[in-house]
Amino acid sequence: MNSTTINQADFDAIANAQLANPYNTLGLNTCSDTGYLTITTFVSGADSVEIIDKKTGKSVARLSLQHPDGVFYKKLRRKKPFEYRLIITRNGKTETIDDAYQLSPTLGDLDIHLLGEGNHLHPYRVMGAQLTKHQGVNGVSFSVWAPNASAVSVIGDFNNWDGRCHPMQNINYSGYWNVFIPKLTAGCHYKFELKDRQGNLLPLKADPYGMQAQYRPETASIVASNKAYKWQDKAWLAKREQRNSRNAAISIYEIHLGSWKRDENGKFLNYRDIAKQLIPYVLEMGFSHIQLMPVSEFPFDGSWGYQPVGLFAPTARFGNADDFRFFIDQCHQADIGVLIDWVPGHFPVDDHGLSQFDGTHLFEHADPRQGYHPDWNTLIYNYGRTEVANFLRASATHWLDRFHVDGIRVDAVASMLYLDYSREAGEWIPNKHGGRENLEAVAFLQRFNEELYREYPGSFSVAEESTSWPGVSKPTDMGGLGFGYKWNMGWMNDSLEYMKKEPVHRQYHHNDMSFSLVYAFDENFVLPLSHDEVVHGKGSILARMPGDTWQQFANLRAYYGFMWTHPGKKLLFMGCEFAQGKEWNHDAELDWHQLDIHWHAGVKQLVQDLNKVYTQTPALYQKDCESSGFCWLDHDNAEHSIFSYVRYGYDNTPPAIVVCNFTPQVHHDFVIGAPKAGHYREVLNSDAAIYGGSNQGNSHVATTSDMPWQGQAQSIAITVPPLSTIVLVLEQ
Repeated sequence: MNSTTINQADFDAIANAQLANPYNTLGLNTCSDTGYLTITTFVSGADSVEIIDKKTGKSVARLSLQHPDGVFYKKLRRKKPFEYRLIITRNGKTETIDDAYQLSPTLGDLDIHLLGEGNHLHPYRVMGAQLTKHQGVNGVSFSVWAPNASAVSVIGDFNNWDGRCHPMQNINYSGYWNVFIPKLTAGCHYKFELKDRQGNLLPLKADPYGMQAQYRPETASIVASNKAYKWQDKAWLAKREQRNSRNAAISIYEIHLGSWKRDENGKFLNYRDIAKQLIPYVLEMGFSHIQLMPVSEFPFDGSWGYQPVGLFAPTARFGNADDFRFFIDQCHQADIGVLIDWVPGHFPVDDHGLSQFDGTHLFEHADPRQGYHPDWNTLIYNYGRTEVANFLRASATHWLDRFHVDGIRVDAVASMLYLDYSREAGEWIPNKHGGRENLEAVAFLQRFNEELYREYPGSFSVAEESTSWPGVSKPTDMGGLGFGYKWNMGWMNDSLEYMKKEPVHRQYHHNDMSFSLVYAFDENFVLPLSHDEVVHGKGSILARMPGDTWQQFANLRAYYGFMWTHPGKKLLFMGCEFAQGKEWNHDAELDWHQLDIHWHAGVKQLVQDLNKVYTQTPALYQKDCESSGFCWLDHDNAEHSIFSYVRYGYDNTPPAIVVCNFTPQVHHDFVIGAPKAGHYREVLNSDAAIYGGSNQGNSHVATTSDMPWQGQAQSIAITVPPLSTIVLVLEQ
């Protein structure tokens, strides 16, 4: 409670929602002239307002109307503070309320200090809307960062969206605004009303820390429940470090939740319904992990989630926060890991979002040469501002904390690392050394990874980084960015370029397939065939394959075999597992009816078997990130477009021999080197009849001879099927 003198200027400020420090004016205050208490409140449309003693229930005074918009005031005949309530009469009806301004702000000095330093590990636990009990009263604490605003209010369905009802306090002029509103419960809709330095009203803003949001096109935030979810994934969390390690078999199914499947009316499924259908399918297919395209709230379906506004809220398209928790919990109980896409590289210009949040470039760089993405018509975060960096890091780790996700895939890392990304000369500002590297983004990503691995053991991060930036997946203490894995975009681009060529021409581009092994162990790689490869006129992966129908599917099967046996973890976008013929459409579910066609069913069966062989053959994954796990037998056979190599696991792990033939020619009695003497069994043949192939291959176990070949002490003679990949494993 403050000692102050309240005058007409204060009443006008209340009526115009221009209070920066409402606790100095509203509620009980001591008159600095007389020492008596005063009471001030704003109630729009009230006929009368009466103050009663909360302890005795007796009336203390009836307030006088001081401004026609609804400012009521009274000098009381008391000097000692007391707990009170207000009785409000409107149109003959009365209600009794607790006044928000008799309760102190809830945002503490330590939290503000840590937020200002950029060192708050869990800002989402104090910022935004927090259901809590304060000074014995249940309600919601609202907090928002807006250092350049002259006034901020909470508006919502609880105060008729009137910014005069609940102005917020600029706590110690820190730029952090706070108010506690009694009696509010989960489910309330709200926004923040801000005025810039000159007092001009800004577009209404959703809560940057909002944990739940309205279903688009509505844009309000929703007070989320604080009821603890009863997780049942303890067993998974205990073993996920092993399941997520670099020597584990990781095969990822990338999913867009809005178009994997839909209901009979073409509408979105709920997270719970998706869980019931998706989890059995993922288990059937043998994928170890799923990766969700962004689930953070976003306004425009066509952005697929890559232009998010609510970085802390699971999108309402598929349900609420607990529905999403249920989805992840069910995945974990089925031994499926969950990764999510996170987008710290840019954000949209939607009025209710972060753009010009307090009338200034608060979250983004002011200079468009640093703060605007010409490719996407979006804004770029100011990574060098401590509060912004803290906000962003927390927006990632809160998914690990509150939703138990297992990994974060960071979108568009290259766009963050380079100041001249997609810019011509003169359109960008060099760093302090005159270079093109975004040093602030580098420091931000390093700290993000340090916090993730320190605070959430067993989780991991993945970078979509399309350049040769050194050390993306190296530890930060070695100068790296600290990611667990990096997408191998070079492998993807080169191999797809090779596969789209007619087999007769592939001999002239042989290096496209082998070049990836030059750098395969420079980073910890994931091999991605992602959504980006089946959009924007690229067509489907199947459509890139040359030849007639048989050859197209054979090419694709051979390519998948090459992918699953190449060093690196695997990622396949939904629909590719059954060779969807059309380009992906985010507005409709996948073409599941194509599984009635044997060609597509054959590819699905192959991917299922590839995952099975992959997980059952340690040589194919244990040394994915070590050069000792791979040995070429022959990468120079351009004439026949054949590649052969050995994959090794740890000591005493049976080696696997892989032969890929990218022409329709069959080769009988084809001699290849073998690393150890013994019997080699063909455990996978992409040309098998069950997949739609010609069924050439090696039905009998191949036994080595002592003839040295291809740098190996042993050799075996095999049949190499047309347009195929075969895998042979030493029997023990």
